[in-house]
Amino acid sequence: MGFPINMLVAVFAAIAIILGAGLIPPQPKAAEPAGPTELETFGQALFFDKNLSLKRTQSCATCHDPANGFADPRPNRVNAMVSLGDDGLSLGQRNAPTASYAAFIPAFGERPDGRLAGGLFHDGRAASLEEQAGGPPLNAAEMGLPGKQTLLERLLENPAYVAYLESLFGAEALTEEELAFDAVRRAIAAFERTEFFAPFDSRYDRYLRGEYQMTPEEDLGMTLFFSQQFTNCNLCHQLKPRPGQTGETFSDYSYHNIGVPENTVLKAISAAPDQGLADNPRSGKAEHAGLFKVPTLRNVAVTAPYMHNGVFRDLRTVVLFYNQFNSRSAKRQINPETGVRWGAPEHPDNLSMDELMTGPALDDRRIDALVAFLRTLTDQRYEPLLNQQR
Repeated sequence: MGFPINMLVAVFAAIAIILGAGLIPPQPKAAEPAGPTELETFGQALFFDKNLSLKRTQSCATCHDPANGFADPRPNRVNAMVSLGDDGLSLGQRNAPTASYAAFIPAFGERPDGRLAGGLFHDGRAASLEEQAGGPPLNAAEMGLPGKQTLLERLLENPAYVAYLESLFGAEALTEEELAFDAVRRAIAAFERTEFFAPFDSRYDRYLRGEYQMTPEEDLGMTLFFSQQFTNCNLCHQLKPRPGQTGETFSDYSYHNIGVPENTVLKAISAAPDQGLADNPRSGKAEHAGLFKVPTLRNVAVTAPYMHNGVFRDLRTVVLFYNQFNSRSAKRQINPETGVRWGAPEHPDNLSMDELMTGPALDDRRIDALVAFLRTLTDQRYEPLLNQQR
């Protein structure tokens, strides 16, 4: 898949034809969008290059597929709950998070209220996009390269990469593995900061710009989502945009234990419970076991399965999972995907009950409305995928 500049050019050309036909009143001429920088173009090539994995079968885009919300939809022996490695055998421990809007995740640290927030990966162990980008190529369960020297050797196989390295980072990057590794991280991070990953063009965004009218069901869901009386969604999934941020990313990037049940399929592969934030070297505290970073809800309707362990397949199931904490109904204590009661939390001792118990129980109409609103957070290019989610 190429960089979306060609797509934008085609769109602008179509608009010009419509304007020429007099169907839309001429608008003030806007500045032409800037083309990709050399560093971003280098990063794009690296992002899609399978030669940067040991067996040359896997790229960044394999687990963060741009055609599927930058998540990993590949079928495997665990139904895409986690990703399959370059060796065709290794499975990760956690569901691959979407790379959509990842550029807006703040660095890992402590907020003024004392709560930890930010960082890349489910446990925040990477402080920046650059640090995150350097992980998968050298991870034995992912792209599997044995070391940075092998990465440099793979780069030198490609004359275009040689030119990029020399022009952007100097001739030393052609011989020094640390410099080459840093170049790769910086280039991929630069690409991930482009509009390709964060277009802010969902139906919700178009609604805010007056370009889309919410359906009654979507409008009800939006009201419920942002309400401080009827749901608990906004407590963790609303963040005022920071300087330079175009819109809401629907996460405050804090860490919580929401009582996600263990994934018994994954447990059969790895018996060790996932410690979450406690595995982050910057935390390392036992009391942080089971806490995971609040994810963005952008493209959530097209990036199943859900939760850090991929335990839920359907978005409505996720809403019902939250609703169980506020409902006394016996029906609401049943996981619709299994037909039995919701599984016990993998880490039951430090649940975020203040957040989970906020708000009344919801009826089916309101649950469906919330799901309808969450579907409006889908980037425009993924809207055709929504028909596959019903």
